[in-house]
Amino acid sequence: MGLIIHNNLINEEKARALMGSCPFGAMEYKDGKLSIGMQCKMCKACVRKSDGAITFEEEQASLIDKSLWNGVLVFCEHYEGHIHNVTFELLGKAKELAKVNDEPVLALMIGHNITSKAQELYNYGADSVYVYDDPGLKDFLIEPYANVFEDFIKAVKPSAILVGATNVGRSLAPRVAARLHTGLTADCTSLEMTESKDLVQIRPAFGGNIMARIMTPNHRPQFCTVRYKIFSKPPRIESDKKPIAMTVTPQMLASHARIEEIEVKSPDVDISEADVIVQAGRGVKTQKDLELVEALAARLGARMACTRPLVENGWFSAKQQIGLSGRTVKPKLLICVGVSGAVQTVAGMKGSDCIIAINSDPEAPIFDVAHYGLVGDLYKIIPSFLKELDNVQ
Repeated sequence: MGLIIHNNLINEEKARALMGSCPFGAMEYKDGKLSIGMQCKMCKACVRKSDGAITFEEEQASLIDKSLWNGVLVFCEHYEGHIHNVTFELLGKAKELAKVNDEPVLALMIGHNITSKAQELYNYGADSVYVYDDPGLKDFLIEPYANVFEDFIKAVKPSAILVGATNVGRSLAPRVAARLHTGLTADCTSLEMTESKDLVQIRPAFGGNIMARIMTPNHRPQFCTVRYKIFSKPPRIESDKKPIAMTVTPQMLASHARIEEIEVKSPDVDISEADVIVQAGRGVKTQKDLELVEALAARLGARMACTRPLVENGWFSAKQQIGLSGRTVKPKLLICVGVSGAVQTVAGMKGSDCIIAINSDPEAPIFDVAHYGLVGDLYKIIPSFLKELDNVQ
């Protein structure tokens, strides 16, 4: 869709008038032609004042035969055959989505020497598991993996595709979606399925102030990425089904890049995996005062986390931040110390089993999501906590 300028209906006088009507200064008249630049916000003020010299034309929606596309697909992420837990979480959600229209749950695994590991995907709810197993796919390279992914989609035609919002997923999913001229919604926090097989992709927008419901009803497949710890891992049920082997051709393995060397780094401490977390917010006044919060975390065997302002202060690394621009967590216990509860932060923690909030402001939004709230001075409450914990045998 866009604005169409009919320059045969525009003279210099009319062009000047239209330029004056644009609140964003997006128009230019040069060499007898009016043009619209990148500053245009599609407000259509020029359309209303042009007497037909500028029109707004919408693109004809693509029509697609949805009956040709069937199944909810989960892309399996793994490292050397060890399957990332986000895959199992997505399989559980895929089962819910597929049930709406009685569709199958599909799983795709790409790599080398992975066929035996792929069988585990059946144990977590997949109806069919497809494997591309080849030495050329041992390491993740974007072009071969995208080639294989594209080949699978064209062959099997899944209606919806769920990919973990990991470094691999965020690299691979957009490239494959672009090749297939379809949409992709990143970092979804919820998913729904309509009876017409349209995937409703829900994610925070405008800094977390609204929850956008996004659909791509006129294109297939429907792509989305989902963060780790958003959905629950389903129960494991033993299955004896065998993976379906797919053919890898030399053309699929073509790449403009190659891996010369892999350097294995020591694993980071990932707060997403923690069962107990103590999170510090802006209510902690100085970096020195963090020692009090850290003492509580140490006594509970908890991981330390924070809100965005403390990362900006240089007190924590970005990997310790909980929220939309940080990590999503789902611990058994989360203690929020001086955390106000902004929507961006809450989006990353609301799945926690138990949230305890400590804040001096009784109106703080954090109390809307906390299971237990303590209104008061953290500098008095935490020492009392520690004293009580010392009395626990």
